[in-house]
Amino acid sequence: MKGHCVNSLASVQQIWRPITATFFFPVGPGTGFLYLVNLYFLYQYSSRLETGAFDGRPADYMFMLLFNWICIVITGLAMDMQLLMIPLIMSVLYVWAQLNREMIVSFWLGTRFKACYLPWVILVFNYIIGGSVINELIGNLVGHLYFFLMFKYPMDLGGRNFLSTPQFLYRWLPNRRGGVSGFGVPPASMRRAAEEQRGGGRHNWGQGFRLGDQ
Repeated sequence: MKGHCVNSLASVQQIWRPITATFFFPVGPGTGFLYLVNLYFLYQYSSRLETGAFDGRPADYMFMLLFNWICIVITGLAMDMQLLMIPLIMSVLYVWAQLNREMIVSFWLGTRFKACYLPWVILVFNYIIGGSVINELIGNLVGHLYFFLMFKYPMDLGGRNFLSTPQFLYRWLPNRRGGVSGFGVPPASMRRAAEEQRGGGRHNWGQGFRLGDQ
């Protein structure tokens, strides 16, 4: 009986590992700057997605985070990864970069390039300051998977919608200011841009924000 209780307790502890692995980061002399940089990326691009492409649609925004997190947890289990924070941050940044891919952004030492290249520039940057290419690469791949299934495949390629926000999320987090229900449908500004670009074979996924803007 005692052994059974111990095994049950151990199983419960295992359930929390994906959550703790997502929020825990070993801050030390060699990782403190990397941690601060990634917190900055998380705040900047998560908030810009929430107030931009997902404005008024908190349930759809939450579904994006849950989808990316579940994919990263599955990948982490398969690859025996202990930390999942950076992949999740990079997946969010990748989605933002694709939705604002034509926007010109500024980075280290005034370097300027299109937003679609930003996740890969940050991958190299994090590696230089002490990160792991594997973490950033997994985050980019998961972000690409979400973007492809939610936007690229159904809208550009005419495929079916494989992803849909569960209804219970809409009940918990109802749309605001007349947000569009039904995940995979871009906001009005993005739909207008897509209509203008229709016939050219390429969509303009919104204007986005310049780095450093408030």
